[in-house]
Amino acid sequence: MTEPVVGRLVDQATVADRVDAGEAPEWVAAHWRSFREGLLGERNGTPFPCFFGAESVRNGDPLYTAVPSMTDADALLGLGRTLLDYLDTYREHSDRASLVAFFRPPARPLSEAEYHGTLWHVLQFLHVHDPAPWPDDIPTEPDDPYWEFCFGGEPIFPTCRAPFYDARQSRYCPVGLEITFQPRALFEGLDATADTEFGRQARTIIHDRLEGYDGVCPHADLGDWGVEGDREWRQYMLSSDPEAAPESCPITVTREHPKSDRLVGWRGRSSDRARP
Repeated sequence: MTEPVVGRLVDQATVADRVDAGEAPEWVAAHWRSFREGLLGERNGTPFPCFFGAESVRNGDPLYTAVPSMTDADALLGLGRTLLDYLDTYREHSDRASLVAFFRPPARPLSEAEYHGTLWHVLQFLHVHDPAPWPDDIPTEPDDPYWEFCFGGEPIFPTCRAPFYDARQSRYCPVGLEITFQPRALFEGLDATADTEFGRQARTIIHDRLEGYDGVCPHADLGDWGVEGDREWRQYMLSSDPEAAPESCPITVTREHPKSDRLVGWRGRSSDRARP
């Protein structure tokens, strides 16, 4: 059985075809079904709160990858290569092409605190091996309203689904960790940032849908980039149990570059890319 989705950058049609043909590992198939049903289905008579995300999946816009480990260095270097390929090509694919990463589930169930630790391990690993300098206009201190995760020279908003969100179904994935990487350019292209009227209206609609879909109030940490008092990093993996979430952002960001040469020179090596 081939595993063309694992360690590759593929489009949505390829993921669906591989799953339907039985040519993807079962854990990839389980992730895909959960993701598709979560974004395209309804709960409590309410559609998925983020209508941008739901519409993009309905239209087949996202790109995908599957990562065979949440901790193995080779697997995470592979994620870094895939993310660089994605950043170089997503604009040609669609103006709503986020990157959805399905991670192989762990051998044992993890606690919420362990999932928080895993997310920040992945992001710290990517930062350490980032072949591009941290952007000059983005602060390195996470306790700054203008801080956000960056990779490959681009600001990116990663959001997670995980098994511990049983009470917040909009973030729930029964299989394991999922990270959706969304470059800030996607939001700017949709005119959906906090400094636009459309962006503010979109946030109101999404929050209204969140309450109906989840059956609980929108999370207190939801906010907007650049708004005083809001912190971007807290939104990447919202807490279910506040005691399990980190009190401060567990990532160390510096402008020292490069920290590692493992991914330096990867960009532009089109012959090495596994195209969708």
